[in-house]
Amino acid sequence: MTSINTKAIATALTFAVLAVSSTQASAVSSSVKYACMGDYLSYCSSHAPGSSGVKRCMRRNGSKLSRTCVKALVKAGYVSKKEVRRRAASLGR
Repeated sequence: MTSINTKAIATALTFAVLAVSSTQASAVSSSVKYACMGDYLSYCSSHAPGSSGVKRCMRRNGSKLSRTCVKALVKAGYVSKKEVRRRAASLGR
């Protein structure tokens, strides 16, 4: 199997896991899942989607998250604009 096929399968499986997790009570909104999927794969894929581990991981990697993901997290109420500004200021952004 080529690395492209392996990556495609891994991405499809991750998407499937994220989709299935939407039925859980603590599931993340679909807009956040789509906006943050790349960030999840890059930084937090060792944690189960929707778990407290992935939430801690995303917070720990907050300065690396894409703008699209951060905007979706703010819109969904998972993080406040104030927190985003505070973290950006602490990083000199």
